[in-house]
Amino acid sequence: MRGLFCAFIIQNSSFLSVLYDAHNHLQDDRLAPWREDIIAMLPQTGLAEMIVNGSGEDDWPAVAQLARQHAWIRPAFGLHPWYVKERTPQWAATLRQFLVGHPRAVLGEIGLDRWIENPDIEAQLDCFRAQLALAVELDRPATIHCLRAFGLLEETLRSTPLPRRGFLLHSYGGPAEMIPQFVKLGAYFSISPYFAHPRKAAQLAVFKAVPLDRLLTETDAPDMWPPDELNPYLLQSAEGKALNHPANLCVSYELLTSLRDIPLAEMQGIIAANYNALFTF
Repeated sequence: MRGLFCAFIIQNSSFLSVLYDAHNHLQDDRLAPWREDIIAMLPQTGLAEMIVNGSGEDDWPAVAQLARQHAWIRPAFGLHPWYVKERTPQWAATLRQFLVGHPRAVLGEIGLDRWIENPDIEAQLDCFRAQLALAVELDRPATIHCLRAFGLLEETLRSTPLPRRGFLLHSYGGPAEMIPQFVKLGAYFSISPYFAHPRKAAQLAVFKAVPLDRLLTETDAPDMWPPDELNPYLLQSAEGKALNHPANLCVSYELLTSLRDIPLAEMQGIIAANYNALFTF
């Protein structure tokens, strides 16, 4: 059955707008050669809204420009843990300006990461806590990245004021056992097309443990691409590395529909309700 929904939305330009991408990076320079075509086609794929996440001071203006140009793009501004070492002394004030200037904006992508080489965990924690405090102050949901730091993440979230609206653990890679505690703290969990790779089968199965009212879909484009057999958009970077197309959002829906044995129309309704519960304000 996989691939049928993707084929359907590609062939039906009048398809009802019911799909939600909770996390991507449409502003990423790697998508520049195709960005105009991507923007032209996405409203024809059933997309209702996507959240385009900034990663640092350098790309926040590009995210803001996309959001100003397209009503179906909701911006997100945050300092990603990969880039905390590159922050300027004015980063927090600049971030506040972008969030205040865009009342629909989410705070993200923020988080903790021990996977990168030589991580400065203390600096990551300082920036993470500061951004969570800003989310609380401005009453914005947050989008959180975490790699190899889920214990530290839980500990930090339990000891820090959290946004009333909740937060997204995007492309969730933690254990099933931690899901109940994260839910108590306000977490939602999104799945990306990359979980369709056979080597990700164990992590895909973790999403069986996520409560239905906390499930979301994402692409994380241009990263987290699906296997070639499920991917009608075989994009490559100049270096020959695979890239993910935002229209592969349909793969995320297919994965959840199959995994949870829920009809597609019902899953669309679940995701729409969850997305709006967290992000519409």
